[in-house]
Amino acid sequence: MISSILMVFFVAGFIAFALTPLAIKVAPKIGAVDVPMDNRRMHTKTMPRLGGAAIYIGSMAAIGLFLFDTIDERMAGIVIGATLILIMGIVDDIRGLSARTKLAGQIVCACILFANSVRISFISNPCGEGLIEFPWIISLIVTVLWIVGITNTINLIDGLDGLAAGVSFIATAVIAYIAYIHVRYEICMAFMAIAGSCIGFLPWNFHPAKIFMGDGGALYLGFMIAAISVMSPMKSATVIATILPILVLALPILDTALAILRRVKNGRPIMEADKGHLHHRIMNVGMGQKRTVLTLYCISGIMGVAAILVSRDLFIDALLLIAIAVTLIYVFMKDRGFGKPFKERNIE
Repeated sequence: MISSILMVFFVAGFIAFALTPLAIKVAPKIGAVDVPMDNRRMHTKTMPRLGGAAIYIGSMAAIGLFLFDTIDERMAGIVIGATLILIMGIVDDIRGLSARTKLAGQIVCACILFANSVRISFISNPCGEGLIEFPWIISLIVTVLWIVGITNTINLIDGLDGLAAGVSFIATAVIAYIAYIHVRYEICMAFMAIAGSCIGFLPWNFHPAKIFMGDGGALYLGFMIAAISVMSPMKSATVIATILPILVLALPILDTALAILRRVKNGRPIMEADKGHLHHRIMNVGMGQKRTVLTLYCISGIMGVAAILVSRDLFIDALLLIAIAVTLIYVFMKDRGFGKPFKERNIE
C-alpha cells in the first residue's frame, strides 16, 4: 500500500512538472497572462497563468490510474465539479469574469457534489452519544458554504510566488497522512495525487516564478481539498474529524476571514483585492518574497502537525503548537512597520 501511495504522488508530480513548460508556451497564445497594471502585484512583467492546467492533468491522471477501481458516485461528482471549476477559472484568467459569475459557478459545482452524495449531512453530538442529522436543506446550505468557502481561501492567498502551491502541498500531504494512519487509503491516495501535482508545479512557480497557477489552479486546488475532506480522512464520524481540515487550512482560512472583515469595515466589496493580506504584512516587516513564503510554509506546517496530533487525541501537544503559530501570526499582524510601502525598503 505504501508503494502505491508513493507511486500516486510521483506520477502526479512528474506529469505536472513535465507539462508546466508546455503551459508556459501555450498561455500567451490564448491570452492567459497576468499583466501587472497596479502596485498591488508583486511582479513587474507579464506572466503566463495557465499552471492550473498542469496541476489538474497531473492529479487527475494519477487518480485515474491508481483509483479507477474505487471511483464511485461521490468521486465521479468530485471529478465533474473539479473539471467545471477549472474551466471557469481558466476562462476567468483569459477573459475575466465578474465576482458574481464566479460565485454562481462555484455554487453550481458545490450542488453537483451534493447531488452525488458528497455532502455534510450530520455531525457527532458534542454533548453525548450519537449523531445529529441535518435536514436536506440544512445539509445543502452547509455543504455549499464549506465548498465555496474553502475554494476561495486558496485563491485569496495566491499572492506571492509559490505560496498557494506550497500551502496546498502541505495541507494535502498532512490530510493524506492522517487518512493513512486511520486506514482511509483511498482518501490518502486522492490527496497524495493533489500533493504530487503541487510539488511538481512548485519548481516553476517558486520565486522568481516562471508561471502562475492562475484562478484555474487556485480554485481547482481549493475545490478538491474541500470536496475530498467532506469524505473524511477518519473512519469515525466525530467532531475531531470535522475540525481537522479547518486546522490544516487554518492559515488561508484566517487570512480569508480577516480579508472579509477588513473589506466590510472599510465599505469595500468583499471580492476586491487589496494589500492587507498576511503575506503583505510579513513583507512589510522587511522580508522578501522567498523568506515570506518560507515563513508561511512553516506556520502551515506547524498547524498541520497540530492537526495530526489532534487526530491521535494528543490535544495538549497540539494546543502548544497552535499557540506557537498564533503567536507568530500575532507578531506579524501587530508589527509597527505595517503600512510602509515595501518598495521603500529595498528588500530583494
